[in-house]
Amino acid sequence: MCGMDVELDSTRPSPARVYDYFLGGKDNYEVDRQAAQQVEAAFPGIKKAARENRDLMVRATRLLAAEHGIRRFLDLGTGIPTEPNLHQIAQGIAPESRIVYVDNDPMVLAHARAFGYTDGNEAGSIDFVEADISELAKLLESNAFRSLVDEPVSVSCYGLLHFFDGELPYEIVDRIMAAVPPGSYLAISHATGDLNDQLEDVEKVYRDAGMNARLRTHAEISRFFDGLELLDPGVVVSRKWHVEQPTPRIGAQLGDQDMDSDVAFYCGVARKP
Repeated sequence: MCGMDVELDSTRPSPARVYDYFLGGKDNYEVDRQAAQQVEAAFPGIKKAARENRDLMVRATRLLAAEHGIRRFLDLGTGIPTEPNLHQIAQGIAPESRIVYVDNDPMVLAHARAFGYTDGNEAGSIDFVEADISELAKLLESNAFRSLVDEPVSVSCYGLLHFFDGELPYEIVDRIMAAVPPGSYLAISHATGDLNDQLEDVEKVYRDAGMNARLRTHAEISRFFDGLELLDPGVVVSRKWHVEQPTPRIGAQLGDQDMDSDVAFYCGVARKP
């Protein structure tokens, strides 16, 4: 784990701390709660959407570990720890699984330092790279990344890429997937305005609070998987992706009466041929 000097800023909201609030966490400040409450006023389903996004991570990690034999996981924009964490799911299936978490949010870094992630390339290691994924060189040149990619890897971007404008997120995904071996997987969830017009107001709240946000359409989100082999059922609303798997729910469970518009995330998982 890189040496980390953590400086927390309680004067401006951060996406990681706002998301922590939506999940019922305690690692947030008043400025984050105020921003989160403005988001919730614009889109009352935001807490359900956040919980479903987290549940998706559990389902996808379990599927890749149990059914596709993946033992290496690279989680981008990992966020503030919320149990079950990705490493708990993967190592619960295969204890030798190696995980590299990547984030640059100071609160996330504080948790990483307290957790004491293990450096090294041994089986079962959990490492942390302090990096902004918009500056990929630091990640791609890190020992943690280079030692991870000598076999197929799951690259996950859950609720991350909608914080980047323009072509940048596509370039990020393309460069990372070019650096991992064939047989690797890409897992993405991304906010959309296709299903609920209220999400456009959410985008504005984030931007007005100094946090970038960019909704994308189904076609735009599908583009992240160009050149890859999508697993069934393709790019779908997150609540419909492999819901046959039992999931340890975080907070209240989405029920049959809930609509796609309550979630407003598309997701997909694809394999690099």
